[in-house]
Amino acid sequence: MRWLKIMLLSMTTAMAAHGSVMKTPFGTTPDGTAVDLYTLKSEGIEASIMTFGARVVSIKTPDRDGKIADVVLGYSALDGYLADKSTYFGAIVGRYGNRIAFGKFSLDGHQYQIPTNNGANSLHGGTVGFDRLVWTGRPIADGVEMTLVSKDGDQGYPGTLTVHVRYTVHHGALRIDYSSSTDKDTVLNLTNHSYFNLSGDPKKTILDEQIMIPADQYTPVNASQIPTGELASVEGTPFDFRKSTVIGARINDDNEQLKIGGGYDHNWVLRGKNGEVKTAARVYDPASGRVLTVTTTEPGVQFYTGNSLNGAAYGSAQQSNAKNTALCLETQHFPDSPNHPSFPTTELKPGEMLHSTTTFTFSTQTK
Repeated sequence: MRWLKIMLLSMTTAMAAHGSVMKTPFGTTPDGTAVDLYTLKSEGIEASIMTFGARVVSIKTPDRDGKIADVVLGYSALDGYLADKSTYFGAIVGRYGNRIAFGKFSLDGHQYQIPTNNGANSLHGGTVGFDRLVWTGRPIADGVEMTLVSKDGDQGYPGTLTVHVRYTVHHGALRIDYSSSTDKDTVLNLTNHSYFNLSGDPKKTILDEQIMIPADQYTPVNASQIPTGELASVEGTPFDFRKSTVIGARINDDNEQLKIGGGYDHNWVLRGKNGEVKTAARVYDPASGRVLTVTTTEPGVQFYTGNSLNGAAYGSAQQSNAKNTALCLETQHFPDSPNHPSFPTTELKPGEMLHSTTTFTFSTQTK
């Protein structure tokens, strides 16, 4: 018996050293589909991921004094996510994250029409994107793998697409690995739409947090937030974050691009080659000491300052979030790339496997 206790203790310690994964029920959708929640734990981080939308529900990390808090926006129950069809909290968005002009693109000489759900444009895959679907979850070492099969013609997109998204935790980091394949030529742009507030208090704005984005260019947009095709220099503009800058310092400047987005809601062109790991952003909250460092293999990052959050309440708990109470760092290919041949291609062909990786690493900094 003593030997058994020692063995059990050793097994528990080994699991703790390499992280743990726990699956629990998280409710059902209106059609009766069960939704599961996977809680991933490792040193310095606890992340919860659910199968509805393959969403990040929470990320808990310590501040400089060791106090643990959730640093992403979300809801305490599934009904909040079901009711909220506009914020995409924590979701994997697709098939095409961000915007496609007029919901149209051409591929192999054929023009495709996808649903328009953002004025005249298509946003985050259409009216029933990947964020509204229940994925299949499978526990893996230090994490969970989410799988979704999107059939040919889903939301107007060509090809049956198979997507695997792996969330893993290790030493204060949440890593997301994407793998996708298709049986017909298609376009694809997957990203995660988590909203971060490093203070751990969702009532506080992120305007006092500081951000660094190592990018020399960004993609300006027209009045409907579709890229003009230009790669514009950030030099001398409110979009220059090559040095760490307070987010709210220039957000209200008299700048046409800021007025269009109601704040920051733009794509930055990251340094380095597409497919190579590079830093996308570093965010620091002086009050808590928390630091978020984002690395990615993607060519761009959409920095969004929660401009459309308006205090609307969702779900039975009537939870709400006000403007600028979180920021998004959506690692991605550029918006509307299928209609801009000069942008890095988002085409995926049969026989190819598209891989990308983004890592959110949390640490602390002294005052």
